[in-house]
Amino acid sequence: MERFRLAVWGIGLSAALLTVGCKTARELEAPQYDRPLPPGQYALRKITDPAMIPDITLACYDTTDLRKAIDHSLSYLSKPSSKRYYPMGEITHEMAISSVRAMAELLDGGMTGRNLQKAILDRFDFYQSVGCDDRGTVLFTGYYTPIFEGSLKPDSRFRYPLYKQPDDLVKGPNGEVLGQKLPNGSIVQYPSRREIEQTGMLRGQEIAWLADPFEVYIAHVQGSAIVRLPDGKQVTLGYAANNGHEYNSVAQEMIRDGLVPASGMSLKAMIDYFKAHPNQIEKYVYRNPRYVFFRLDEGNPRGSLNEPVTPLRTIATDKSIYPRACLAFLKTVLPRPTGSRIVKAPYTGFALDQDTGGAIRAAGRCDVYMGIGEQAGEMAGQVYEEGQLYYLFLKQPSPSGTPSPAIPLTTPKR
Repeated sequence: MERFRLAVWGIGLSAALLTVGCKTARELEAPQYDRPLPPGQYALRKITDPAMIPDITLACYDTTDLRKAIDHSLSYLSKPSSKRYYPMGEITHEMAISSVRAMAELLDGGMTGRNLQKAILDRFDFYQSVGCDDRGTVLFTGYYTPIFEGSLKPDSRFRYPLYKQPDDLVKGPNGEVLGQKLPNGSIVQYPSRREIEQTGMLRGQEIAWLADPFEVYIAHVQGSAIVRLPDGKQVTLGYAANNGHEYNSVAQEMIRDGLVPASGMSLKAMIDYFKAHPNQIEKYVYRNPRYVFFRLDEGNPRGSLNEPVTPLRTIATDKSIYPRACLAFLKTVLPRPTGSRIVKAPYTGFALDQDTGGAIRAAGRCDVYMGIGEQAGEMAGQVYEEGQLYYLFLKQPSPSGTPSPAIPLTTPKR
């Protein structure tokens, strides 16, 4: 959640399968999921043809934890600071609040199944993401919160630090990283991962210590971690900031160098490789100059809205183009535990847009929070699927008091 979110397993592990090191025509023509929107275009387009509204039937029968996630969005939207990010296109702050609250009221009324489906279709407009290709194609990936053995003090076992946000890191009014403030008052680009670690410039600002340097890197990429201390107590480390450098995928670098085949790339494959070749860790993690700083949190991990994230109900998107905290609907393929196995199957479900990540950029990307711990990590590492992303907003009355006709948020390209 690189806080701009807990960072994603937007490490692009699986993304590398199509974008790096492969030679087939299909892969050379792979979609550019991070393609920026053309100037003046928004990420969402109101659906005007009822036939284009997705089938929400199954999602209306499974609303597990949805109400809890809605409360977190309402908490965020109640803060005066949330107003600065609206309007986004025609989506106002009032529309965001009323729409999320309306869904809460439907759930509080005990609605489920076909009754909930009918109420949603009657009361809400659907907006579809234009995706990476202006036809709605969105790449879904997954992220999670790892649990690591660690300590709040260094010793012979726990030697690899995670750092709190340094005092010389300067942010802008919207939380964007401006750089490093020097003693003379000037601001320069903050040092890269390599420089931070090799110079020891943050010594004394450690927040926790881990036993494995690659676990430190995983915490950076996921943007949060739960640390199990020697006495059994657990502490949550949440995202505080990053150094402002662009994210670069270590997985892609490993595939490019032939260390792991594209067909076998996964988080587990990376962990196994670096356990067998610990002398290679620095070489590869330094190729990602982005560095993440942490803070001690209470309770469950939080997303970029500083609200708790909920498995399957929290998504991370590019907050410069998608409306924060709003009600969304996913249509894709996701892995789910079935007995002792994890099985991938078509998935539809409601979620709240509560997070963002260093590798989640543009309208063609969406990261799904898969939960905490090893199984969640295994599932997150398997998520690399195209699908569609929708947002739901209450139908707005016209000046005459009747619902206004549906108007595209943007003009479709011909």
